[in-house]
Amino acid sequence: MAKQSWNVLVTGGAGYIGSHTVFELLQADFGVVVVDDLSNAYRADNETKPESLLRIEKLTNKKVPFYSCDINNYSDLKDVFKKNKFDSVIHFAALKAVGESCEKPLEYYKTNVCGTLNLLKVMREFNVKCCVYSSSATVYGTPEKLPLVENMKTGDCANPYGKTKYMVEEILKDLCAADKTWSVISLRYFNPVGAHPSGQIGEDPTGIPNNLMPYIAQVAVNKRDVLYVYGNDYDTPDGTGVRDYIHIMDLAAGHIKAMIYQKDRSRVGFKAINLGTGRGYSVLEVIKAFEKASGRKISYKIVERRAGDVATSYADPSLAKKELGWQATKNIDDMCIDAWRWQRNNPNGYMSKN
Repeated sequence: MAKQSWNVLVTGGAGYIGSHTVFELLQADFGVVVVDDLSNAYRADNETKPESLLRIEKLTNKKVPFYSCDINNYSDLKDVFKKNKFDSVIHFAALKAVGESCEKPLEYYKTNVCGTLNLLKVMREFNVKCCVYSSSATVYGTPEKLPLVENMKTGDCANPYGKTKYMVEEILKDLCAADKTWSVISLRYFNPVGAHPSGQIGEDPTGIPNNLMPYIAQVAVNKRDVLYVYGNDYDTPDGTGVRDYIHIMDLAAGHIKAMIYQKDRSRVGFKAINLGTGRGYSVLEVIKAFEKASGRKISYKIVERRAGDVATSYADPSLAKKELGWQATKNIDDMCIDAWRWQRNNPNGYMSKN
């Protein structure tokens, strides 16, 4: 195997977006170490690694060093840096449910903001000043106009989750302004969906899914009786919320492009980049596409709007193409087909026999 020239710490690397990015990093011959506190990842009692990473090891025929570690634990995180030499960090580790953040704001600020500060402190101590940050389109708040472009105002966020992502971006901007040796790319995701085409790795939420696609998939395999559609009185074509959905493999590829971009330049300061398709789909359109992919009827019920939701959100992804040479390649049908394959093969997620 070729000598690894760039070693990456992936925080939250056993989760949904993290695991697919770990797969792509290994395929691109990056050295990878994962830390995860397993709050949103399944590990069997007799295993030392979470199931997502075990499956990645089988798919890639490469080992993934793993540490069970909470990013809020300074000494544990420092030990990981002592045992490994890193060139860069991809920082996924965070709580991520919009609705839950409205109910548990303190937990979200602690993990997403304080945890990130802790990580940055350790990175600085070990002179690792290159980072790709997992941000979100929620930093834009209620859109003044669409599509959303990176130079638009951020911070008027509709929920605590979005506020935590906004606050961390502000911290990273200040850090890069104060110390010119830092290089940070903040990737503002829209709505990641789908799964690896093998059907071996995918989204496996703990408890009741907070996002649309895994909920639809669980209804399709009869794990849940009905999908709740939060509001049909938005100012959208069919009254349901419109989002820019992006295939998880396209999203993972965006991280590789960002990492290569940083690797090829000595410093980029702080740079925010949207990762989306530039096309919005309503909840009802996604339901219809999933019914087509699965051949199953999705039962749904219209209920009241959910706190913290905006009507419409979709990206202008042209900066990602210009700066990173990246663009989305998969459409809503691809997303639903891959999500269905994963769910059908793994009706109980990573706890399914494989």
